[in-house]
Amino acid sequence: MIVNYTASGWEIITQRAHGLLAAQLAAHWKKPKRSTRWLETLLAIADHDDAQIEMERDNLLTPQGGPVNFKMKHFELEHGKRTLNFALSKSRYIALLCSMHLEFVYGRERDTNTEAAQFLNEQAITRKQWRKELNLSEQAAQKDYDLLEWCDAFSLLLCQHENQPESRAIEISQGPDHKHYHCIQLCPGKLTVTPWPYEEPTFDVYFESRILPQLYFRDETEFKDQFNKAKVTSNTWILEKS
Repeated sequence: MIVNYTASGWEIITQRAHGLLAAQLAAHWKKPKRSTRWLETLLAIADHDDAQIEMERDNLLTPQGGPVNFKMKHFELEHGKRTLNFALSKSRYIALLCSMHLEFVYGRERDTNTEAAQFLNEQAITRKQWRKELNLSEQAAQKDYDLLEWCDAFSLLLCQHENQPESRAIEISQGPDHKHYHCIQLCPGKLTVTPWPYEEPTFDVYFESRILPQLYFRDETEFKDQFNKAKVTSNTWILEKS
């Protein structure tokens, strides 16, 4: 989960809500630049964090009793397997992109985590087989994944409120066309992206979050209870071509 400390308490955004926002940020991509498997690409972007269902987990709190932010997490074999099983139940192509995302996120742990290294090495072999079966080149797969990574980065930027005031630009990521894209806040609630990668000149995106005023939780049961009772807030942005 994504955890922000605010004046009102902990703001919690689930990984699946973040994935939905990422898919919204992809859905309006310029038509000529869309992949040949566009629907599956969108599903992969939406689903890449679907295995993270926080309320079904137990390791949600720090030793001090605060909620665990996603940046504090390390590779977990069960999560890796669950992600691939979920994705593969839809299609090999979706599983391919999700596997590439696991490599992107956890590849840095190869040298320090034997379990992660073994899993990722096995995935590299599996991805090669999937590309062969799908008649998809490594370059084409990488281009499709680069869009997933770009939307993931943009979604995380918004969920963590990293957009800058006073029209200052912040880099999102390098897109599938190897261009560097920046997010600029035009005014409160309105953003633009340069260069503009979208089909429409303006559209809305949103994510849902919850504020938990309690800063310390005795255990996961108390945290889940407070999370489930919390009011749901819809955070909306207008994206507009500048």
